[in-house]
Amino acid sequence: MPTTRAVGRRPPSRSTALSLLPSLGACLLVTAADLLSDAVHHLVALLLVGPFLASTRLGPRPTAVVCGVALLLGLLLGAWEGDLLVPDFAVRWSGLFLGCVLAVQGARRHTVLRRTLDRSREVARATQGALLRPVSATLAGTLVCTRYHSATHESDLSGDVYDVAVTPYGLRLLVGDVRGHDLDSLRLAAATLAAFRDLAPLAPHLPRLAADLDARLAPELGPEDFVTVVLAEFAPGELRLVNCGHPAPLRVGAGLDLLEPGESAPPLGLGPRPSQYRHRLDHGDRILFYTDGLTEARDRDGTPFRLLDEAAGALRDPLPERALDALHARLTAHIGRSPADDLTLVLCRPEPAGAPLPVTDGVLRNSWR
Repeated sequence: MPTTRAVGRRPPSRSTALSLLPSLGACLLVTAADLLSDAVHHLVALLLVGPFLASTRLGPRPTAVVCGVALLLGLLLGAWEGDLLVPDFAVRWSGLFLGCVLAVQGARRHTVLRRTLDRSREVARATQGALLRPVSATLAGTLVCTRYHSATHESDLSGDVYDVAVTPYGLRLLVGDVRGHDLDSLRLAAATLAAFRDLAPLAPHLPRLAADLDARLAPELGPEDFVTVVLAEFAPGELRLVNCGHPAPLRVGAGLDLLEPGESAPPLGLGPRPSQYRHRLDHGDRILFYTDGLTEARDRDGTPFRLLDEAAGALRDPLPERALDALHARLTAHIGRSPADDLTLVLCRPEPAGAPLPVTDGVLRNSWR
């Protein structure tokens, strides 16, 4: 049926044609060198440069097109030099033909590997999405709102982690960053979250929780692996913090304060023995937790993002969701493009004592976004 064939057959795209140019150009250069140089002849075998270049970048069909051109040019060179019936030319052209066959097979293998890698990356990103579930809920008297923004590089996987747990000691929070951007970092991120969920309700205080997390993760970490984390515990009128090599949280209230630890501690995996620090929380205070995608952002001139100045405006919005969106918008405007690093934002606001919790049918309501 003509109509069906016209619909099913796709004309070659301009991008496909352009992708052939380097490989075809290599074949033409070899041909020109053979034709124009009196000192150099018999370059038929060098025509393999084009097919092998195509096999590393293109699929089997475009590689076969380049191979066809290379074989045709080889015959033309033989005819030009009068060598078509010479045994030596037959050997060289047969070698060219065999090399073209190998180039097409190599292109086919590369295509299969790329597709397998793409599928693995999609599975990894889906797994990461399941780990970093968005939260917008009041838990144990504290409103928690999260935002996760993935980097624009499709080949990267984030090492950002965050989670909350309602424990006998109050609401506990973990925000961290696993070293790296590959499948190993995703594995360590999952191990970190699993360890936190197991240990957060059991540890009597945050320094013990940090030590238990470090011990649990030790078998999972390689010699150069580590996880920066900040652990938080919300109590009435008070915030307790343990920081293991992570950017300091930001308190937004009457003023803006970076809640820096009095003494720095190394990340998990490097044997931290952190101290716990207590901070007073006044009515209306908000606490912003974040990863280094916020502090390490630079514009095209290398100017860092002014966290305190920008947060002072963005985080005044009464709605936490809009406040976090506004902060991310200011970050993007400063950079002038989409951020090149993953970014996690967690905004917490303790509710006044006695404030009603959002409950539906006796179940604490989560608003997943």
